[in-house]
Amino acid sequence: MSRFVRQSFLGVNSEAVLDATTVGLVGLGGGGSHIVQQFAHIGIGRYVLADHDRIDFTNTTRLVGGTLKDIKNKMWKTEIAARLIRSLQPNAAIIQIRDKWQTATDQLKGCDLILGAVDSFVERDQLERFARRHLIPYIDIGMDVHDLRENGFLISGQVILSTPGNPCLWCCGLITDKQLKQEATQYGLAGGRPQVIWPNGILASTAVGLAIQVITPWFKNPPEFAYVEYDGNKGIVSTSARIKILKNQTCKHHPADEVGDPFFNISVHRQRLAEQRAKSHRWWKIILRRLLGSKPRPITLLQPTTTHRRKSSLKS
Repeated sequence: MSRFVRQSFLGVNSEAVLDATTVGLVGLGGGGSHIVQQFAHIGIGRYVLADHDRIDFTNTTRLVGGTLKDIKNKMWKTEIAARLIRSLQPNAAIIQIRDKWQTATDQLKGCDLILGAVDSFVERDQLERFARRHLIPYIDIGMDVHDLRENGFLISGQVILSTPGNPCLWCCGLITDKQLKQEATQYGLAGGRPQVIWPNGILASTAVGLAIQVITPWFKNPPEFAYVEYDGNKGIVSTSARIKILKNQTCKHHPADEVGDPFFNISVHRQRLAEQRAKSHRWWKIILRRLLGSKPRPITLLQPTTTHRRKSSLKS
């Protein structure tokens, strides 16, 4: 019996679709670690994990899968995420990027879906632009704690599904020139935004739900744009009021012709194709693998010459 039998409503071939799907996860702290855990449970088979940090004591309040022993061992967040995935998906294909995600654009270009759980508005903007340029759906999650002075604190957050041609983070008002300017003036200051585990879990679950709608056959009309807001004080998750305003509007911040890789090099591309063909011609290795049985797909660390996997088809 398959361990996925109780989620068979996702579609007759959903197990194969999920296993063939490549997801890019940028930011593996509070929100990102929740997403990793849920994707592993649900059966996603291929991952590009990007985070340049190691776990520290402040992460232990919210980083799913992280332990005090991991701090002593100076574990990378990508290592912790890969370990969690392997505990449920032993044959998963995993690429770890222990650096800024901008250094691994080749790997991320091979993803069917990218999810970002980053703190910086600048990084959100860059990540969304990258995904749109390469026609990849992007899901952004984020939370914040606002000091209302005599009224205490307000926990809030949002999840936005952004796809080419539809409203973007700028259209939603999540990113503004004022925010970018304010962030630039505070660059390098010590400290980080307040974070707690339960809003991260709620927002991550919402993001995973949107991702599964996009990926699997069960949802007949998958969304191309979604904007969900979270009020942590009231315990409410709801569709943003901006949806009505933005519905059927074309994004003016990302021109339709702003696609493709501006740094594409045909010579490098041809060399990679030749390398891929050479590998595919090693028929004896394929037969040997079949005789010996399947083995776990390797965990790959970022290498300059690493080629990304061919994108699996998503439901249109």
